[in-house]
Amino acid sequence: MAVLELADFAKMIKQHDRLLGIDLGTKTIGLAISDVMRMVASPVETLAKGKFSKDVVKIKALIEKEEVGGIVLGLPVEMDGTQGKRAQATKAFASNLLREIDLPILLWDERLSTVAVERMLIGEADMTRKRRAEVVDRAAAAFILQGVLEALEHQNG
Repeated sequence: MAVLELADFAKMIKQHDRLLGIDLGTKTIGLAISDVMRMVASPVETLAKGKFSKDVVKIKALIEKEEVGGIVLGLPVEMDGTQGKRAQATKAFASNLLREIDLPILLWDERLSTVAVERMLIGEADMTRKRRAEVVDRAAAAFILQGVLEALEHQNG
């Protein structure tokens, strides 16, 4: 498989396969999953980021359990559109993931996703700072994945 653009990614995923959304942070990995109709992205869990080999075991287990057919990985693009160190680290993570998991991967611009989720959690859910820290990464993964689900729906008409 490969890292693909949206149109090619859409062609590679089967009709009722779920998609896995990943928000790769410096200390954590947020995970979200779509339903089989690809209408809703739901937060699943936040992994404490460790060695890649251990992280990929957990990701593989979720892929098998949920019958995932494609991966959406948030790409942290800078506000001016450039790709800094975090974007390069995300691309390296995607390359390493491709060596371990035979699924198409889509890198999706995640600018402001964490900010949007934090504002939502503060405003709507009125969560404490500690509780927000526990859920923000998986909620950001769901936010990223939801953007892709909507783009796929728009593309399919």
